[in-house]
Amino acid sequence: MIGLRLEDPSFEQDIRELLMAFFPGELFDHEEDKEMEYRLLFYGKTKDNTFICTIEDRLQGKSKTSSVLLTNKNRLETKNQIKRLIYGMAKELTGNSLPWGTLTGIRPTKIAMTKLINGESLKEVKRDIKETYLTSDQKVDLSLEIAGRELDLISKFDYKKGYSLYVGIPFCPTTCLYCSFTSYPIRRWESRMSEYLDALEKELSYVSRRMEGTPLHTVYIGGGTPTSLSAMHLERLITHIRETFDFSEVLEFTVEAGRPDSITEEKLRVLKDYGVTRISINPQTMKQETLNIIGRHHTVDMVKEQFYRARDMGFDNINMDLIIGLPDEELSDIKRTMEEIKRLNPDGITVHSLAIKRAARLRMFREQYEDIKITNTQEMIDLTASYAREMGQEPYYLYRQKNMAGNFENVGYSRPSKACIYNILIMEEKQTIVACGAGTSSKILFPKENRLERVENVKDVEQYMSRIDEMIERKEKMLAKLEM
Repeated sequence: MIGLRLEDPSFEQDIRELLMAFFPGELFDHEEDKEMEYRLLFYGKTKDNTFICTIEDRLQGKSKTSSVLLTNKNRLETKNQIKRLIYGMAKELTGNSLPWGTLTGIRPTKIAMTKLINGESLKEVKRDIKETYLTSDQKVDLSLEIAGRELDLISKFDYKKGYSLYVGIPFCPTTCLYCSFTSYPIRRWESRMSEYLDALEKELSYVSRRMEGTPLHTVYIGGGTPTSLSAMHLERLITHIRETFDFSEVLEFTVEAGRPDSITEEKLRVLKDYGVTRISINPQTMKQETLNIIGRHHTVDMVKEQFYRARDMGFDNINMDLIIGLPDEELSDIKRTMEEIKRLNPDGITVHSLAIKRAARLRMFREQYEDIKITNTQEMIDLTASYAREMGQEPYYLYRQKNMAGNFENVGYSRPSKACIYNILIMEEKQTIVACGAGTSSKILFPKENRLERVENVKDVEQYMSRIDEMIERKEKMLAKLEM
């Protein structure tokens, strides 16, 4: 337990996230009477434009007090000054450093991209990021490489004048041990899938009418696991999308096939016949013992079988998701997985660092899994990068999450011309993304004001279906502002 004592709560979230990076898994509390339970106490106050803080590590019997003169009234710079101060103190107390320095947000490449767009040189950007955020050379170089590649990819079309469509299918065969996404067991909802599709199609039809005249650039059906739908329901959904939206300027159409145990030849045929250009077949690991632990009801052989089936049917852009930091996996396990992936030779690999969210079973019931070992190291990350590059793939997008094992990142690799444009657009927030379905979040971009606003759909499927008119009205209120 970490106790926070802040005179001014203005930067509480930033302080909390940085401390979480140094002390992963710890909970936070403000109550004074619980002070004896705290593993760590943090005191912060501002006096005469000076931020003074003390970190008391009760487990180690150490404490550190330091201060910084807040030389700039700009909120962003003040925040960065405070975070650099805390970073230095926590680094001294723990003996650890963080690869991304004080950066705790999910879009580190957005900083590099913005600076490059504003005309700064690579040398200037690298220096600014290192000095401002104390980021390691390796991560700065990675950010710059990806930002440059992203800019090159999206400069090939007029993304500012278009939008993208996300369609959410919140159903899965089962819920994985580490997962916190909005998903429901498909068996419980199969008998009512027509009701869900009725509501979803109503929302999609509204979006098509509302966005008429605006070019649609990418379509992404995600989840959950979209291929948990039956072939009949999958065909119904994709038919509605193709008949409702203008695909004349669509650059890519992605469907997350995802779980190999949800894929059939009939479903792949539906995707192929209706012009899906990119799919994902996600093993997460090629170690069967790990698949059993995390609740993936497929085998390693099933991954291979479905991959080759998709290849034989003509899919020429197949991505595979992997997770580093899965329970009890070591470097040798990662190497074996990468050898198997290399033999399959997919067109893209997305390497995730395990992030255990509050809603994940692995976190909610952690006393049941206290013997499970979670390991993620820079050596593991480097190994996956090396294999990807050997396969002719380059990193093209990157994002981070809270509670990531090792405080690392998620990186998408692809062969030239096989990068997922949607991933870049949503991660760098360069285009309006209109999202339909339970648990989805639309991101409406107002470029003239350099502002983005979100419109949330309710997560509960029952509520989504009964309140679909309200979901549409929420979108209307926001999308109407685009014309103002």
